[in-house]
Amino acid sequence: MKKGSRRRNKEGAREIKEKELDMRPRRLLERGCVKENMLQPQFKPHSIQQVLLRLFQVIPGRSPYGSWDPGRCLRCAVVGNSGNLRGAEYGATIDGHNYIMRINLAPTVGYEEDAGSHTTHHFMYPESAKNLAANVSFVLVPFKTLDLVWITSALSTGQIRFTYAPVKQFLRVDKDKVQIFNPAFFKYIHDRWTKHHGRYPSTGMLVLFFALHVCDEVNVFGFGADSRGNWHHYWEQNRYSGEFRKTGVHDADYEAQIIQRLAKAGKITVFPGK
Repeated sequence: MKKGSRRRNKEGAREIKEKELDMRPRRLLERGCVKENMLQPQFKPHSIQQVLLRLFQVIPGRSPYGSWDPGRCLRCAVVGNSGNLRGAEYGATIDGHNYIMRINLAPTVGYEEDAGSHTTHHFMYPESAKNLAANVSFVLVPFKTLDLVWITSALSTGQIRFTYAPVKQFLRVDKDKVQIFNPAFFKYIHDRWTKHHGRYPSTGMLVLFFALHVCDEVNVFGFGADSRGNWHHYWEQNRYSGEFRKTGVHDADYEAQIIQRLAKAGKITVFPGK
């Protein structure tokens, strides 16, 4: 890390936040900052406060992130799933970070040379969830209250098997490392940064801003199209490679502009793919 970059990133983080957001999980409950209207509506409503009470009986309420240590440089790799990782040979560079954040499926076995082999944080929603090694933090990105009901169930009774699609009945992860992406923070990104372009921000965009708030240095891999302009995953040959940009769920072009702005301002470093 270059001299002074940690300070620039911290100053940049203060600019980016616009107002302080408490990321500690129990603050979801204590401050009442999560409201039903921050999550997608459901046919069978749940009381958010009751859901959170049950949730924090299963997962820890303490924060895994301490206050900023001026003597520390926490280097983080945000690893997207773009096909531009294939052949990029960034594996060793990615694995050299303190935190390595991956998204949804993100396989590493067989892709170590390009995508790395280590993971510290894996961000998923219920429909993309998979079992993780004991040393990896499962970070749930909830879109609806039922997602919070599901994670409680998947770590205890196993009663939830279906949301809008089949989901894992039981999840094998370290309960002490389970974290919840604050829906208030999700809304902040949607309101202040992506500005309602697309129905909601992509998971990659959510993870990028998460990293900006907890890391001293943020390096970005596997975002955007490949050198041929194709949008696809590094582990698949997808002949419908432009579909991500056409669904209307996310605005890939607008998000790419945000990443370019952050890189130009020196808040992140984007490693170009192939």
